[in-house]
Amino acid sequence: MRRYVLMSFAFAVLAATVSLAFAQEAPKPKPEDTEVWTPVPPIVTPGATDAAPPSDAIILFDGSNENEWVSAQDHAPAQWIVHDGILTVKKAPGVGNIETKRRFKNYQLHVEWRIPENITGTSQARGNSGVFLASTGPGDDGYELQVLDSYKNKTYVNGMAGSIYKQAIPLANPARKPGEWQTYDVAWTAPTFNDDGSVRTPAFATVFFNGILVQNHFELKGQTLFIGQPFYKKYDKAPIKLQAHGDKSEPLSFRNIWVRDLN
Repeated sequence: MRRYVLMSFAFAVLAATVSLAFAQEAPKPKPEDTEVWTPVPPIVTPGATDAAPPSDAIILFDGSNENEWVSAQDHAPAQWIVHDGILTVKKAPGVGNIETKRRFKNYQLHVEWRIPENITGTSQARGNSGVFLASTGPGDDGYELQVLDSYKNKTYVNGMAGSIYKQAIPLANPARKPGEWQTYDVAWTAPTFNDDGSVRTPAFATVFFNGILVQNHFELKGQTLFIGQPFYKKYDKAPIKLQAHGDKSEPLSFRNIWVRDLN
């Protein structure tokens, strides 16, 4: 009997040692783990769009000031550049992402953005930015609609313009050339949660990119993470955030931003 006890103990020690060794050798997650490169969405030439705000829109940027925006980090006044009716990312120490003073739940959003004509770089280092449909806090990734130069610029397809970052490949690629204005029109349905933080209903996003449907009521799996798998974190209402990305490409510009609260 003692021999069997000793053998069982030895097997237990061996199993624990193997499990510990496996845990120590398990590779850490990398950004590439969640990159998808195929299938590549078809290229579609967009038509003209009329982006005049509707009568019930909340104007977030009309070309004159940043009164509706604050720093996403500390809620200090926004410090991007306003010039000639355009809002441009300012790349300087202490100046980063900006977000709306107002908080939203379900809404319709219109935003126009432009990649500089003289953009350099490749893949994700080419005009990288993002429209965060719900900015849930400085330390959270939130829910990102990717902004990028996707005109003849190869990258992973769940990270190109029109993607819900690392989750949804766009149905088409209607990107215009750098230097031309692009438009996003978004219908955002926020997730809802039970009292214990569990998901009652997930988030959904419908996105038109230059007038072309690229996300058709897509059900999000949670926050859009750079590394790792998405998950939900309970929140109620949240600001809309614009990203000042840390790459070396020339800063992006935005204009004509408005939202319709659907609550």
